[in-house]
Amino acid sequence: MTTSTDGPMCPCGSGRSFAECCGPVLDGSRPAATAEALMRSRFTAFAVGDVDHLERSWAPETRPSEIRVDPARRWTRLEILSVVDGRELAATGVVEFRAHYDVDGVTGRLHERSTFRREHGRWVYVAGALDGAAGD
Repeated sequence: MTTSTDGPMCPCGSGRSFAECCGPVLDGSRPAATAEALMRSRFTAFAVGDVDHLERSWAPETRPSEIRVDPARRWTRLEILSVVDGRELAATGVVEFRAHYDVDGVTGRLHERSTFRREHGRWVYVAGALDGAAGD
């Protein structure tokens, strides 16, 4: 992670420090305000290996029984392509994104449309539809 005057930059690409951006969402001290903010925090969780946040932020009916983060896959960049609804007080939202990664010097990307809903006042990830073939 590169650094700013407030510490390391957030992996999600917001341009803010980790402490100002996804850090408080990952540690549970602040809920994600929007579906996009939850998407960014989930990308960051994959980037830093925070399986607990991934589990907490996944809808129970679609959450796998075991969540693993591949340590060989280094998540390098997140592009938010579109956001449908998902504002602070909305009930649902959809975020389309590309997540770029590197595995042993080979780059790839994941292109997905993720659906989110508010559950008990917090955003959760419900499911995602991949676009294109493996790696987009």
